Amino acid sequence: MAKESEKPTSGDKGKGKASESGGKGEAKKVEDVRKDKDGKPLVNGKKGEALKEEELSEEDQTLKSELEMLVERLSEPDTSLYKPALAAIKTFIKTSTSSMTAVPKPLKFLRPHYEKLTKSYDAWPAGDDKSALADVLSVLGMTYADEDRQDSLKYRLLAPTDDPGSWGHEYVRHLALEIGQEYQKRVAEDKPVDDLINLTLNLVPFFLSHNAEADAVDILSELEMIEEIPKYLDENTYQRVCLYMVSMVNLLTYPEDQQFLRTAHDIYKQYNKLAQAMILSIRLNNMELIRQDFNSTSDKSLKKQMAFLIARQQIWFDLPAEDEEDAEIAECLNNTRLPDHFKSLAKELNILDPKTTEDIYKSHLESIRVAGLTNLDSARHNLASSFVNAFANAGFGSDKLMLVEGGERNSWVWKTKEEGMMSTAASIGMLLQWDVEMGLDKIDKYTYVPDDHIKAGALLAIGIINSGVRIDSDPAMALLSDSDNLDSKSVPIRVASIIGLGLSYAGSNKEELLELLLPIVTDTTLEMQISAVAALSLGLIFVGSSNGDVNEAIVQTLMDPERESQLKDKWTRFMALGLALLFFGQQEEAEVIIETLKAIDHPMSKPTSVLVEVCAWAGTGTVLKLQELLHLCNDHIDSSDEKKGDELLQAYAVIGLALVAMGEDVGQEMVLRQFGHLMHYGEANIRKAVPLAMGLISPSNPQMKVYDTLSRYSHDNDNDVAINAIFAMGLLGAGTNNARLAQLLRQLASYYHRDQNSLFMVRIAQGLLHMGKGTMTVNPFHTDRQVLSRVATAGILTVLIALIDAKQFILAESHYLLYFLVTAMHPRFLVTLDEDLKPLTVNVRVGQAVDVVGQAGRPKTITGWQTQSTPVLLAYGERAELEDEQYISLASTLEGLVILRKNPNWEG
Repeated sequence: MAKESEKPTSGDKGKGKASESGGKGEAKKVEDVRKDKDGKPLVNGKKGEALKEEELSEEDQTLKSELEMLVERLSEPDTSLYKPALAAIKTFIKTSTSSMTAVPKPLKFLRPHYEKLTKSYDAWPAGDDKSALADVLSVLGMTYADEDRQDSLKYRLLAPTDDPGSWGHEYVRHLALEIGQEYQKRVAEDKPVDDLINLTLNLVPFFLSHNAEADAVDILSELEMIEEIPKYLDENTYQRVCLYMVSMVNLLTYPEDQQFLRTAHDIYKQYNKLAQAMILSIRLNNMELIRQDFNSTSDKSLKKQMAFLIARQQIWFDLPAEDEEDAEIAECLNNTRLPDHFKSLAKELNILDPKTTEDIYKSHLESIRVAGLTNLDSARHNLASSFVNAFANAGFGSDKLMLVEGGERNSWVWKTKEEGMMSTAASIGMLLQWDVEMGLDKIDKYTYVPDDHIKAGALLAIGIINSGVRIDSDPAMALLSDSDNLDSKSVPIRVASIIGLGLSYAGSNKEELLELLLPIVTDTTLEMQISAVAALSLGLIFVGSSNGDVNEAIVQTLMDPERESQLKDKWTRFMALGLALLFFGQQEEAEVIIETLKAIDHPMSKPTSVLVEVCAWAGTGTVLKLQELLHLCNDHIDSSDEKKGDELLQAYAVIGLALVAMGEDVGQEMVLRQFGHLMHYGEANIRKAVPLAMGLISPSNPQMKVYDTLSRYSHDNDNDVAINAIFAMGLLGAGTNNARLAQLLRQLASYYHRDQNSLFMVRIAQGLLHMGKGTMTVNPFHTDRQVLSRVATAGILTVLIALIDAKQFILAESHYLLYFLVTAMHPRFLVTLDEDLKPLTVNVRVGQAVDVVGQAGRPKTITGWQTQSTPVLLAYGERAELEDEQYISLASTLEGLVILRKNPNWEG
């Protein structure tokens, strides 16, 4: 029989030990009275002489004698003695005191008589006495716990009239554990469980009234009836319950995770916490629910705050009729004031002056030996500078390369070649990010230049400027869908128009784009590049919507026999990615398409099905998916029969590991360790994908253990691995100005001064590190790391898929694919506004976020804080709190744009 301290818990989410009543102090004594199979006593678990009687104090001896006498009475024929004897035993147990680690003395002395009492119970006729004895046996059953015997539960069900809570918290927790075990058994054997459900609903109020919200949620989750919890909540308990439920979602499987989110959403709605409810509607990706939440209040300021949340997730949302006149709500939904707020932050931080590329390279700090040896192709060098300049000054609307006054012929654009001109012209879009009116004005002159590459760059810039903001006049649609551009004979112009539409309308689900782009996907006469970027743009526009038309068009194209020769093209991966993005976050819903793809006999069908699967489970941390992906990485591909499809399959699986695990800390730790193994034992195709996956697991969060590892990989013998490690270092530090990473990248610039490709990538990484002069993030999680932005993740994923073969895309002619990162770029600020959306300066404390889930009382949610006045910059993992109660925040978390309302009860 198992000791209490060894008693297995049910492997569930955070369930406490069954009972601590068999703690260290007495566990040895419980073991001491065991017997072997011959019935001889064991001493300390070994055969030997019988134990000497334990020496007891006088007080204990008296108690022992009294209890033994009471037990004797229960076996006598005189039934009138039963009631007072049971009452006396109950009193002894309930009034006994004991330390946390010791079994209460009455239970210890009654334990040897347990079997005798159970025999008495079996012999007694039904009635009140029998129920009362069952009540006592249920408590004694705790000390007699055994894996196969749920005695506490058995006798509790036989004593239905008594209140289990009267025996205390430890007993109730023990009972909850046994209910969970019994429930699993009965479900497996298809037996009725109504009695267990009734008993559970009896325990839930006890847990909630004793600060054990986690136990209440656990037991209801175990019995698959979490939707019952709202009726037991009140003003004091609902917040802690919701906090625990939402934090558990990462540990649950589909569809239980959705059920938890929906239940927590309904609770918040019930208590009129609409900002919190809106966050969960967004996580559920349920447009109907988002509309309901938005329309369920007439409070205009609260509507504006919810509009900010919707806009941050890049959801396109049309205002209900009664709100259409309200221009301010529309502004919040369309993100049109974002550039103004961003510049107010820059002014506060005194960083409005443009940065030059030299400010970022700091060549004077590179090793003197190589300072003069820039034997670089100067057009290539200038192209790198265009990217660095674009990332570093992104969103500020001024720089010293592209937006300087002067004739076009002196322009920087002409200092690069062909596709380089396209990327350089497009960089204007980055500099004027979100500022559509001013941006279109500056780009206009480039659209009339006769050179196709520059014109293509201007069209791409229009797409970049419009990414994440929305203008009622819809200029991107008008300019990019113009038949001169979309049906142009020039491949760069067509490609730029299509990508521009994808970036402008990412996440919009805009139906008009179907008729423009679907024919391009299915037209077999077109080059694969054009069809693939059209599929990719549709994937971005309809991300996570599983749109049937797009899905059908891409699958048909992949199966089309006329396309068979083209499907071996390097661009096919983007068509596959377009399909995968449609099912982003859809979990089980993607199973049908995955099975369909597996059935197609084509080298690209398997990698595509893996890509769809990892997108469907992105950010969920699902362990089973991680195991499946690791399994794919284990397969050895015979190099003599190397198929591109199989190579890509493993590369996707590696990136998929990071994509699935990125939402959950424990999963991240586990996956980072696996990456080490894959680098040691993996084939070349796996090794070059590992650095990319490491970048994806914590973008804009430079953890030392990750970038130190990447720094080692950046000197790898395999140049593909080194190049991807350099990019991953940039992604890891994107927008953080991390000094250590800046130093590592400067050293790499010296190290690779003769290697054009590697040096180009070092420059890109330096540009990313100083993105927005250190004020931006590309981390797709926002709102206190609760919500995963589909659009942001899709953009990052596109760049990583291109980098799997960096030398065919980013380091060749298709470096403009780097601009897909624009969908993930966002200021990492906190700007506080009053109810009229005017900036409001208040003091806030900014510190490291602390996980307070399941902690008792009102614990501090931040640690090591500093007081600053808004607007402020928030680093990864930081949280802000208002310093005093003069204002009430309408948002649930202080991040991004937050509206504050004057507190009517404030006495300052």
